[in-house]
Order: sequence, then structure tokens, then C-alpha cells
Amino acid sequence: MKLYMNLVAMNLKSQMQYRVSFLLTTLGQFITAFTSFFGLYFIFSRVNAIDDFNYNQVFLCFAVVMMAFAIGEMFGGGLAVFPRIMGNGEFDRALVRPRNIILQILVPNMDFTRLGLLIQAVIVLCYAVPGSGILWDWKKNVTLFLMILCGSILFFSLFLLKATFTFFTIQNLNFMNIFTYGAREFGKYPFSVYGSGILKVLTFVIPLALFQYYPLLYLMDRKQSPVYMLMPVISLLFLLPCYIFFRIGLKHYKSTGS
Repeated sequence: MKLYMNLVAMNLKSQMQYRVSFLLTTLGQFITAFTSFFGLYFIFSRVNAIDDFNYNQVFLCFAVVMMAFAIGEMFGGGLAVFPRIMGNGEFDRALVRPRNIILQILVPNMDFTRLGLLIQAVIVLCYAVPGSGILWDWKKNVTLFLMILCGSILFFSLFLLKATFTFFTIQNLNFMNIFTYGAREFGKYPFSVYGSGILKVLTFVIPLALFQYYPLLYLMDRKQSPVYMLMPVISLLFLLPCYIFFRIGLKHYKSTGS
């Protein structure tokens, strides 16, 4: 683990070698993310609620999804560039090292400019929580923490799933962006607004609703069962088939030197 921490530090140091570029990219992430924020703001200047969720409740949902996505993408940045890693021979070099393959991909490719998106999400969260009308106690604080943590892992799982297709197709499948970058955009609203059919898909197939919609109902006291509090933890089961699929892809892979 010390080796990986040293690699993270080296990666951050290398990105900071071009400080102006790093800061401008981070600032760009921060400003760009606020376009979605202002979009919601202008919508609620015309309506009072969306699917019975008021202004601050939707912003709370928005902040949780943005924060989870920012963390998941920052740590899963290496998976986003996986086709390039396979194409330039870097993946072949990782295979001959006696270390975990996934960590070798992730650690040198962490994108710290995603801090701009993360900071924006923290600001929106601090803005939404006081006006959400939620009576906060330790259970709801834990629920909010689980929503962010498990959401981050779920987005990471989606990036892993997307990268795994590269074993079979050489290039990324862009349709998978629907469930990564698209989920970030669609997650601005509680998933129930898209209809019961979409909600079922996002519950039983790609379990994004398990960390976003159902725990939100618990926070708002629309559901009292502790099961809703633990829904984000249940969503982590999605990581298992994604990892198994990655291992299958790894066995399918043939080195460029073979």
C-alpha cells in the first residue's frame, strides 16, 4: 500500500508541474458544473416542485449524485483511458509486474482536476441541506454518508464495466456513457420523475436508484423502514458482476507481444 501511496503522490506532483494548466482545468470543471446548477435554479423559478420534490430536496439529490460521480471518476480515471493504456503497451507492462492489475491502472492515472467538480458538489450540498426541511439525526447523517460513498463505488463499477468491454472491442463503447456521464446529468432529479419503467431499470439492472432515490425517501420521512437507509449498501452488489466480467476479459486478453 505504501508503494501505491507513493505513486499517487508522484502522479499529483507530475500534474502540478504545470500549475497554471492544472488550476485552469480544475476551475473549468468547477464552472462547467455550475451550468447544471443554474439550469435547475431557472426551472424552479417557474415551478414549485417536481414530482413532489421541492427546490432544496432536488438540489440535495443533485449534490449527492455530483459528489459521488466526482469521487468515482477521480479514482477511476485510469479506466476512462483504458483503450489508450492497452494500445500503447502500458497494460502489457502491468501484467508482468507482481502487483494488482486494477490498482496499477488506477493509481498512475488519477485525475485530480476532478476536485473542481467535487468542490462544486460540496458547495451545493452545504446550500441544500439547511433548507431541505429534513430533521437530521445520526441515522440520516449516516444515510447521507452512505449515499455518497456507495454512489462513488457504483460509478467506479460502471467505469470498470465500460473499460472491460475494451478487451472484446478494442475501443470504448460510447453507449456506456449513458450510465456514467449520462447518469450524472439525469441524476439531477430523483429518478422517479422519469417514470416507473426507468425507475425499475435503475433499481434492478443498473442500481443507481438504490443510492439516490430510495435513501432520499428515507431522509424525507416518506419511508420509515431502515431498509431504505441501507439501500446504498445493497447497490454495492453491482461491483461483483463488474469485477467478474473484468476477470473474464482479462483471461480473454492476448498480449500484443504474444
